[in-house]
Amino acid sequence: MSEIIQLKNVHKAYTLGQLTQPVLHDISLTITAGEFVAIVGPSGNGKSTLLNLLTGIDRPCEGEVIVSGSALHQLSEEKLSRWRGSNIGIVFQFFQLLPSLNLLQNILLPMDFVNKLPKRERLERARYLLNLVGLEAQAQQLPGQVSGGQQQRAAIARALANDPALIVADEPTGNLDIATADAVFALFETLQQQGKTLVMVTHNEELAQSASRRIAIHAGRIHHDSNEAAAE
Repeated sequence: MSEIIQLKNVHKAYTLGQLTQPVLHDISLTITAGEFVAIVGPSGNGKSTLLNLLTGIDRPCEGEVIVSGSALHQLSEEKLSRWRGSNIGIVFQFFQLLPSLNLLQNILLPMDFVNKLPKRERLERARYLLNLVGLEAQAQQLPGQVSGGQQQRAAIARALANDPALIVADEPTGNLDIATADAVFALFETLQQQGKTLVMVTHNEELAQSASRRIAIHAGRIHHDSNEAAAE
């Protein structure tokens, strides 16, 4: 299998005034296409920062971040934005659906932004994705008119809009009840079976153990990687 993510000796720190706060220390990591990786660890230890580097939302202070063959640390902001829309789907903890657009329109929006699919195919694909996540009956409803679990499933459908190979999720079940969290996780497993690569930050240890790979981050370093443990 090909490598979809490569991090090489990545360091990240944030500076506020005269204070510099290191967050990630010498992270080297390879993720293969088709893996389902759960990233766990205490709050404030660099998990979300790591995701932001993988998506190009943030840049490393040192080191290389290569995703789907593109060196993100070398791209301009404009190129990064276009690259992100075509190559990666992002699922946030708080859904971040546009409240004034119905669910169908929320899924169409990234297609219109990236302009990857022909216009005549976009509506059909948006409806297909709503059907995939079990929301075809709610297509015309606004985000505020459906439950939190339904909003998260719509956010996953939106992340799939441009058919990215990589899905990145930051605490996607953090605001959901146990049954709904399990349903969202099952959807992620289905996406992996369809060939997608998934990287998920979670505090839910039970879900993390069910992923194909578990990486623990502590104090800005990789504390444990189940792949490496299995190879020993």
